[in-house]
Amino acid sequence: MSLPTIAITMGDASGIGPEIIMKALARPDVREMCRPLVVGDAERLRLAGSIVGSSLTVNSLERPEHARYAPDEVECIDLKLIPRNHPFGRVSPVSGEGAFRFIERAVRLVEAGQADAICTAPLSKEALHAAGHKYPGHTELLAELTGTPEVSMMLVSPKLRVIHVTTHIGLIDAIARIEPGLVERVIERAQTTLVKAGIASPRIGVCGINPHAGENGLFGYGEEEQKIAPAVAACRARGWRVEGPLPADTLFFLAARGDYDMVVAMYHDQGHGPIKVLGLESGVNITVGLPVIRTSVDHGTAFDIAGKGIADEGSLVEALRQAADLAPQRTAAA
Repeated sequence: MSLPTIAITMGDASGIGPEIIMKALARPDVREMCRPLVVGDAERLRLAGSIVGSSLTVNSLERPEHARYAPDEVECIDLKLIPRNHPFGRVSPVSGEGAFRFIERAVRLVEAGQADAICTAPLSKEALHAAGHKYPGHTELLAELTGTPEVSMMLVSPKLRVIHVTTHIGLIDAIARIEPGLVERVIERAQTTLVKAGIASPRIGVCGINPHAGENGLFGYGEEEQKIAPAVAACRARGWRVEGPLPADTLFFLAARGDYDMVVAMYHDQGHGPIKVLGLESGVNITVGLPVIRTSVDHGTAFDIAGKGIADEGSLVEALRQAADLAPQRTAAA
């Protein structure tokens, strides 16, 4: 089997994306797991390389078939969208437009069979909006670009996997959106993902919404019984090992201990908080339900340290590892 080609989007050019890419691609273990093809701006990568002290050469490419994948080179599909003296550490519509175009090109590369998976460096939602692209984040953008009606965000760390029922909406809106059909579909995506990952009979724990999962109606207005319990019952009837709704604080402890293979979180912060406490540097974001494989770092653009050469590349390396593991296998002749 040949190594999978991973399209790495550069993300927001004003953030740490270019720096962590140059750091990650200098690591031999990354070169052993995939053929990295950056979609971004070659000149920005060269600047980032000088900032982090990298000796890698950046090749500006128009087409992926021109890539050589030499260990001392970075191959970049160069969209030439970032001005030479573009500042780090500031929200910019120029960076927002670039981040959108990088993602758009990466999707088309995978659809054309020129890359096997996508791994995304962080973008700024504010910059994306300033450029006129009104998406809450990568997940929703990728869903529209691929014509996918519904996807789920999954976060993975060494001790925990979490899939979300809702993500980038306010808490009141999230509670309103949660309903049994949506919860069941998210559990189904979790089940399918875990089985594909080699876990034949996964254990899935489902969070409640209220403290103590409502404690039999003591807290909230019966959301657990109305919105979550029917979905859990339907999944159990399909023979799956699903439990819930359970108190989120207890469930995350049990899952981190190894009692569950996946936690189904009801809203953004319920799932993100535990993952980031357990290890922001090693967290990976995976979009589940797309026709293309997409993984991402589980951190933001870090404007406060962008351009200083101190950003940690660990999450990007883990995201590349996950992308390589999930990518369709090719024969050596492919």
